[in-house]
Amino acid sequence: MPGDNSKGAEENVVIIGAGAAGIAAARRLQAIRPHLSILLLEAGDRLGGRAWTVGLPDADIGLDLGCGWLHGARTNAWTAIAGEVGLTVDRTPAPWNDGGRRLQRDDAEAHAAREAIGAYFERLESHEGNDAAMADMLEPGNPWNGQIRAIGTYITGAELERSSVVDYNRYDPGPGPDWRVREGYGTLVSLYGKPVRAKLGTEVTRIDHRHAGRIGIETNQGGLNARAVLVTVSTNVLAAGKIAFDPPLPEKIEAAARLPLGLADKLFLRLANQEALPADTHMLGSASRGATGTYQLRPFDAPVVEAYFAGDLAHDLEGQGREAAFSFAADELAAHFGADIRKELSVAAMSAWAAAPHIGGSYSYAEPGASDLRGRLAAPHDERIFFAGEACSMARYSTAHGAYETGVAAADLIAGSFSQNP
Repeated sequence: MPGDNSKGAEENVVIIGAGAAGIAAARRLQAIRPHLSILLLEAGDRLGGRAWTVGLPDADIGLDLGCGWLHGARTNAWTAIAGEVGLTVDRTPAPWNDGGRRLQRDDAEAHAAREAIGAYFERLESHEGNDAAMADMLEPGNPWNGQIRAIGTYITGAELERSSVVDYNRYDPGPGPDWRVREGYGTLVSLYGKPVRAKLGTEVTRIDHRHAGRIGIETNQGGLNARAVLVTVSTNVLAAGKIAFDPPLPEKIEAAARLPLGLADKLFLRLANQEALPADTHMLGSASRGATGTYQLRPFDAPVVEAYFAGDLAHDLEGQGREAAFSFAADELAAHFGADIRKELSVAAMSAWAAAPHIGGSYSYAEPGASDLRGRLAAPHDERIFFAGEACSMARYSTAHGAYETGVAAADLIAGSFSQNP
């Protein structure tokens, strides 16, 4: 009969999505329940999900098109894993950490901007009562609202009107500075996933949990069965109904829809003469408008500029393509360093996360009133269908180590379910 997977392959645990959460869950289960058969299904053609590193010719660094910073690095699980798999953790201070290098003026106008930004975030952090949009905390007519909006979009990937104050205040990446992996965060996550049995190019279309003891999984490569399923796909994939649940799970779809992915895209520019720009220094494209990029000049002292765009600007530039993004970034850099800088620049790589067919964005944000839905999204269904991913983390959403932690937590729940039902 259609949709009947009774003759499909049998697995103990099927994990859907080979990003940080799915890989972490699989490795945890391998360690604590080595007798279980575990299969990782990934719709794309690589491990890592939103952790994705590409190479830079003639350089010994990786360019992270997705997550790039080990936030809360001293307690971030990926920091220790990097050492275990033989990668290099670079401890150069991030521009927002003590000792970090930033290109900024030190005049009265710059001081006024910093005071306005600080006051805005103090208002966010002191907010009490019902949830609100982050835009509601802006002072009408404040001349620095453009810069505040720019910073807000970098944080959530969405415009302030759509982003929750309560969710912002719950964010806590953990103590410690922010470091980087020289070979790339994506390299780290994919290496950690190598020991896991995985099938790439395998898109799950339906999860049939009508029958006790067996869950049917339909994919573009055929059907299989499992006793437990862990779903780690992005909220945009879930909300779009790309995986049908039978019976439906409307509470999961609603939670995913109200925890959508914001957008942050990166454009890497090759620098012909690396002495044209200062090393490992951060700068903001424009101090007056929200639609601006933020730039890491010569990260790791390499001949490259990392441009970062978020929110509506990222959507616009991604839709227009590389040439438009290059032109925008070159204009902003030329405003600081002079028109001749354009001659030094060429495109090395660019992300397009909104168009990524099995992801659809960068990291989750909560709409006003939706922060508690992170817990609803993370809750297991019927002790057989489990959920993990950065959007399931109440405090470390939007990070790879938040995704890791939810994957480990889900693995422990799955292991417990097998102990109860051997």
